[in-house]
Amino acid sequence: MKIAVDAMGGDYAPLEIVFGAVRAAKKYECEIVLVGDEPAIRKVLEHEPDWEKLGISIVHASQVIGMDEHPADAVRTKKDASVVVATRLVKDGICDAVLSAGSTGAAVTAAQLILRRIKGIGRPTIATPMPTPKGVTLLLDSGANVDSKPVHLVQSGLMGSLYAQYVFGVKEPRVGLLNIGEEETKGNEQAKATYQLLKNMHTIRFAGNAEGRDVPKGNFDVVICDGFVGNVVLKFAEGLAKTILKLIKEAVKNGGLFAKLGALLLMPTLKKLGKRLDVTEYGGAPLLGVNGCVIISHGSSNAKSICSAIGVAVDYVKGDVLAHIRDSLAKEEILTNDGEKN
Repeated sequence: MKIAVDAMGGDYAPLEIVFGAVRAAKKYECEIVLVGDEPAIRKVLEHEPDWEKLGISIVHASQVIGMDEHPADAVRTKKDASVVVATRLVKDGICDAVLSAGSTGAAVTAAQLILRRIKGIGRPTIATPMPTPKGVTLLLDSGANVDSKPVHLVQSGLMGSLYAQYVFGVKEPRVGLLNIGEEETKGNEQAKATYQLLKNMHTIRFAGNAEGRDVPKGNFDVVICDGFVGNVVLKFAEGLAKTILKLIKEAVKNGGLFAKLGALLLMPTLKKLGKRLDVTEYGGAPLLGVNGCVIISHGSSNAKSICSAIGVAVDYVKGDVLAHIRDSLAKEEILTNDGEKN
């Protein structure tokens, strides 16, 4: 398979993006197409003399969409922007997936305008894996849409369930609706209306409302909410994980000789804990609901994170997630964007 990588997207582009792509080409069974300023990309690749033997190629794109630009306007006017060109490679069947660590809004807009939404899906959704003691909880939406109707949340539940099943290998994913209480009557009008719709779904295992504490505990395999809430949860979790690790290091540093000796004995365990909490272990989140594999990475992604994100793209394509979503929409009496049955 071929993965198109937006080499100019991200805080550390193209350096970390290219290095991450090189690492992924060595690790995964895929070819990499780096899209962006060819001279700048080649300058980075000088550090890897045999890069062409790894199945890496370059497609030149003369423009870049900045983080401060209006996504829709930029995608429409900058036809040769790296994320636009990379997405078009998927549309034209040249590549199987596209990855970008640039503007999330631009990546989502490019996907909707170029690849288009899957028939029956009102809005696409970003599905972010979050580590838990029980494995992984898939949180969606985590930023594609700040406002969602109940029908959009229901569709997110369906797509998230299929992703958990065919990528993470969960046989019957438990789907929860993020709410302020377990009771069916809790929450705002959006939550209560969504709950009733989810109860009538035939192709997912709806397990009721999920409270905030259920997300890190791993009590659900899939947790759905609108993009505003989901992004707050995600950023809070990332900040909390970094804070916990920092506090542990400070406690050891200021705890004297016995604390340092204890930390030395616990070092293998602490390293495993750090790895579990490290967001770069997953690297990217799929945008579900469009006609193609689109992986969104954090703007501050380093080479390790980009490599992991390419791995997410490989798993998505191997799991044939897009086909499963289309098949389930055909079988399920899924709701349309207007809340009516197909």
